[in-house]
Amino acid sequence: MTGRGAGHGTGPATATARRPVGSLPLVPAAAFVLVWSSGYISGPYGVQHVAPFTLLALRFTVAAVIALVVARLVRGPLRIDRADLGRIALTGLAMNAVQFGAMYLAFDRGLPATLASLLHALTPVLTAVLAAALLAERLSPRQVVGLVVGVAGVVMVLGPDIDGAGGPAAVALGVFGAVTLSLGTLGQRWIGHAPDPWWSAAIQFTVSVPPLVVLALALEGTDAVSDPVRGGLTVVFLAVVNSIIGLLLLGKLVRAGGAGAGASLFFLSPPVTAVMAWLVLGETLGPLELLGLVVAVVGVALGTRSAAPRLDP
Repeated sequence: MTGRGAGHGTGPATATARRPVGSLPLVPAAAFVLVWSSGYISGPYGVQHVAPFTLLALRFTVAAVIALVVARLVRGPLRIDRADLGRIALTGLAMNAVQFGAMYLAFDRGLPATLASLLHALTPVLTAVLAAALLAERLSPRQVVGLVVGVAGVVMVLGPDIDGAGGPAAVALGVFGAVTLSLGTLGQRWIGHAPDPWWSAAIQFTVSVPPLVVLALALEGTDAVSDPVRGGLTVVFLAVVNSIIGLLLLGKLVRAGGAGAGASLFFLSPPVTAVMAWLVLGETLGPLELLGLVVAVVGVALGTRSAAPRLDP
C-alpha cells in the first residue's frame, strides 16, 4: 500500500471516485479493517517495550527487506524512472518517517488508541478539504458536513481532560500525524501514474529507515529496548501483519473497488479499535466518549460513503 496509517505502514489513498463499502468483497474487507485497526493497538503496546524511533526503525527495516524480496521475485527488476522514484521516496518519508514518528511519540506520551484511530479515520475527508484548498478541487457539501461532524465527535471523545489523552503535546502530535497522512495522500497524486505497488512500498519503507535510525541513536541511545521478547514480537507483527499483509489486502480491495476502496472502510476502524483497545490495553470509554465515538463515526461515514451498503459474499 502506498498510503499510511498509525500502525500500518500501509494505507488506502483517497480518490475522487470510490465504491461504497457494501460493494467490496466481505472477507477481504473485514480482514483489512481488523488489520488496520490492530495497528492502533500494536503501536501503543510496542512503545511500552521499545522506544518509538527505535521501534519504527526496526519495523520498517523488516518490512523493507520483505517487500524488496517480494518485489524482485514477483515483479522482476525495478522499472521506475528517476522522477517517479524521487516522488515515491519523498512521499514515503512523509507518510512513514514523519507521520509515524509523530504518532508513535504521541503513543509514548499516552495518546489513547481509539482517539488515534478517530483522528486517522478523518483523513479521507480532511484530504478532500486540503485538495480543495490547495489544488482547487471540488468539495461536496457531504464532505464538509462529514468533516464537521467527525471533528465534533473527536472533541467529544477528547473531552475537557486533555491530560487523560496524554496532554496537549500528545494530542498535538496526533493531529500533526493525521494532517501529515492527508498531505502524504495528496502526494500520491503527485507521483502521477500508478507505479508498481510492491516496488513503491519497498522504496517507501527503505527510505524511511535511515532518518529513523539517526533519530533513534541520537535521542534514544542504545538502551531503547526494555523488553526484547515483547518488543521483538511487536516489531514482527507491525512489519508482517500491518505492513505486508495489509498491503496484500488493500491490493485485493483496490482490484475489487478502485483506488479509494480502503478509504470507504475508514468509518469502521474506530469502533473496532475501541473494542480491541478495551481487550488488549484496558482502555475504556465513558458515556460522553462513547457518544462522541458514534458521532465521529457517523461523520466519517457521511464524508466517505456514497451509496447504501450491499455486502457481496
